[in-house]
Amino acid sequence: METAAFYHRPESEYAYIYAPGHVHIRLRTKKGDVAKVGFIQGDPFNLHLRDWYQEEKEMELLSSTDLHDYWLIDTDEPVKRMAYAFHVYGKDGSDVIYNDRGVFPYLKEQLTNSGMYFRLPYFHETDRFKAPDWVKKTIWYQIFPERFHNGDEDNDPEGVLEWDSKTELSTVDFYGGDIQGILDKLDYLEDLGINGIYLTPIFTAPSNHKYDTTDYYEIDPHFGDKALFREFVEEAHKRGMRVMLDAVFNHIGAESTQWRDVAQYQEDSRFKEWFHIQEYPVPSAEEIQAHGPHYMEHAENLPYETYAYVPMMPKINTHNPEVQEYLLNIATYWIKEFDIDGWRLDVANEVDHTFWRKFNEACLSLKSDFYILGEIWTSSRAWLEGDEFHGVMNYSLVGNIIDYFVGKSIPARKMANVMNEQLAQYRKQTHETMFNMLDSHDTARVLTMAEGDIDLVKSTLAFMFLMHGSPCIYYGTEVGMMGGPDPQCRRCMIWDEEKQDRSMYEFTKELIQLRKEYQPLLSYGMLRWELVLDEEKIVGVRRDLGDDEIIGYFNQGYDDFEIPHDESTKVVLHHLSNEAEGKSVIAPNGFTIHTRRQK
Repeated sequence: METAAFYHRPESEYAYIYAPGHVHIRLRTKKGDVAKVGFIQGDPFNLHLRDWYQEEKEMELLSSTDLHDYWLIDTDEPVKRMAYAFHVYGKDGSDVIYNDRGVFPYLKEQLTNSGMYFRLPYFHETDRFKAPDWVKKTIWYQIFPERFHNGDEDNDPEGVLEWDSKTELSTVDFYGGDIQGILDKLDYLEDLGINGIYLTPIFTAPSNHKYDTTDYYEIDPHFGDKALFREFVEEAHKRGMRVMLDAVFNHIGAESTQWRDVAQYQEDSRFKEWFHIQEYPVPSAEEIQAHGPHYMEHAENLPYETYAYVPMMPKINTHNPEVQEYLLNIATYWIKEFDIDGWRLDVANEVDHTFWRKFNEACLSLKSDFYILGEIWTSSRAWLEGDEFHGVMNYSLVGNIIDYFVGKSIPARKMANVMNEQLAQYRKQTHETMFNMLDSHDTARVLTMAEGDIDLVKSTLAFMFLMHGSPCIYYGTEVGMMGGPDPQCRRCMIWDEEKQDRSMYEFTKELIQLRKEYQPLLSYGMLRWELVLDEEKIVGVRRDLGDDEIIGYFNQGYDDFEIPHDESTKVVLHHLSNEAEGKSVIAPNGFTIHTRRQK
């Protein structure tokens, strides 16, 4: 038995309170190396009174990757502290004890030493990672306000273009989308089944994307005003829809008051410590705009730090106490004054952890079920310990799905292995509040990635809707919109129904309804692999909770594939699948989703 592959760490994603009375314990071992794992646990202070070391419960083999097996037990006993160890049985016939001091041959006498056990010293409810429960039940809809709908032509920017009038977009195009336009389309979103709206930045900024903020306290005048925004939030809440705004706290626009002061007074500016400036002089917004090619050519050698070498976006110094106070006041202002439900944090991994902890405390002190979502494209353990974010934009998970379904670049088993590895990275309640999307304002649209294959998109979207986390529809995906990488992915929403793919719209409605109808299963159920066939390109994924199961089978191969049913099976959604008595025959790019009760 390869004991060097053993891994466990108390008070981490390997040992945590999932819910009051439920502690999840995980163990990692070498793939295929271990026959079973016994879990030994008890109160460290009554070891010699109860002799609990003589009893063990069997752990469940939860998942596997190409390298490791992951074991799980949910200890649902009403205890307040825990000492524990693992009795690991190798397939080679050996068995060992793995505890806080290492790996030892199994000797029962060793188990009488309370100092050798892993410990969870005391279960403090304040330490439990609490994720907002409503997020787990939310289907998000992401809106890029400038391109969604022009509801008020009186606030259009100068030089506004006719709606969707250009084939190729540029970064300086304006079409007049605004908050009134979103308010006007709430009936549409309600009909679709949406109960969460995520808006990219709406604060004053010169660009169409607004990620170069000028004033965080004002709605951009081309979008509307605070009275209109308040009306929008109130109307959304009446319809059971939550509202999440986009906070850009990594950088600020060069047209902001703070950077203008630095550009004017240089070393003597009262705001000089608000930025990361290496040398003076630094340019003004006007100088950057007037000599754009020069500054872009020398962006890596600018005398100040920026976001991604963009001269118009100087990076903010969040170590500075004045900056912290300024940003935290902004974060709490929009909660107190307008009752927003969440912040999506742009470029969140480039801001220090100390600031995000203060941000978390400030927001949750006002609204205990407030949602904090970070934009992080890679593994995010450090931000998801419970004192910073509740979730991240789940590009890692969804990228793996796209690689299999759309890119055809990995086999089915590789997708399953990578997803199992990702599931082991975080606590279960963290997975339940991740933000899953196939496309966004930062990526090509999924239908373009799929080269126009709408059946492939439907299968990919359905697969994503079966995952842990709250799914998000990028505006227009539900009507078959296409678009390449930024800025082509930010096209004007298609409102002419004759130009919409209405079958895709109806399919999306069905998928959203499925997610809501089987909400406990899809929000809280465990995720397992029912079937993984590389050669046939078939995957079956299962979510289970108690005695209930929902299973999706997806055919990405070249031939029809048959799935047998039993008498407890109920087909709840399918596409390109012939549902007959006792079986489903799934065509290429098709899928079938079943529910059943465990016997």
